[in-house]
Amino acid sequence: MDTPGTSSAPSSAPKTYLVTGAAGFVGSEITRHLLARGDRVRAMARRSGQLDGMDHPNLDKVIGDVRDADALRKHAQGMDGIFHIAALFRQANVPDQAYWDTNVQGTRNVMDAAIAAGNLRMIYCSTCGVHGHLENPPANETAPYAPCDIYQETKVEAEKLVLEAYRSGRLPGVVIRPAMIYGPGDTRFRKMFRMIAKRRFFYVGTGDTLVHYLDNRDLARAFLLAMDHTERNGQAYIIAGERSMTLREFCEIVAAQLGVPPPWLRLPLKPMQMLGGLCEAVCVPLRIPPPLYRRRVDFYAKDRAYNIAKARAELDYRPALTLEEEVRDVIADYRQRGWL
Repeated sequence: MDTPGTSSAPSSAPKTYLVTGAAGFVGSEITRHLLARGDRVRAMARRSGQLDGMDHPNLDKVIGDVRDADALRKHAQGMDGIFHIAALFRQANVPDQAYWDTNVQGTRNVMDAAIAAGNLRMIYCSTCGVHGHLENPPANETAPYAPCDIYQETKVEAEKLVLEAYRSGRLPGVVIRPAMIYGPGDTRFRKMFRMIAKRRFFYVGTGDTLVHYLDNRDLARAFLLAMDHTERNGQAYIIAGERSMTLREFCEIVAAQLGVPPPWLRLPLKPMQMLGGLCEAVCVPLRIPPPLYRRRVDFYAKDRAYNIAKARAELDYRPALTLEEEVRDVIADYRQRGWL
């Protein structure tokens, strides 16, 4: 089994891939994995400087926006495949149209560029969020679409576009639906780890909702497997970690490795949801970042647990580490960066 941060050798001679969103947490990890196994990468970012620090003889850094169809067509030329990772992800004070422009029209532009460059294989990064709240977890790929916000709505629409292109034969490729991504270098869960370390973390509700984390290094490996398994087309694959668990269990694992008592304080869910909604209603029209978001409160209310049997069987996907080992690596990385 591969160790985290490395990947198995490609199935043939080294190839050249375009990675959109290469400056992001997921895109940069995919880029590192491709370079580590000897492939060449054209890493695309929106602004100059976003790719600073990513230097390698086989790395070609380019500036481009998925909303710019002409730039995409230029950057796709000469590639052997495309990893489409770029997306607008839950930014505050951004109009809904911006999500449609980037996540839907941007994806259409990437598809058109892939077709114009010779029907390149394209692996599309979706999200398990397209399934929304799960009535009967763990969910597999047949669970219905049930988006809960504008980000998830636009990812559903983009996924539909991509799957139609795959299944009609216009484009080869598959869809990857990641679970809750974390890992070394992640900033989204940094606050949670810091609050647990300082004994300030609290639950909203009981803490018994299910969570299913995914190490970013495993996700990168899954993308490479999806690209290499050229016999798989027109499919969607849920990618998640070794197992799901309650939020309370996860926090207890983190606390134990930090050497602090587990969180115990619980706040009532409904009042906190109302407060989050009120904060957004007041702050968003004034373009003020809300101190509390309803969606962040909903994190404590929705079950997230997934079945990865399809990815195991068809892509040979296997999580490399146990969750306890993943948490160990995250804590070590956070401490090295001075975040804990």
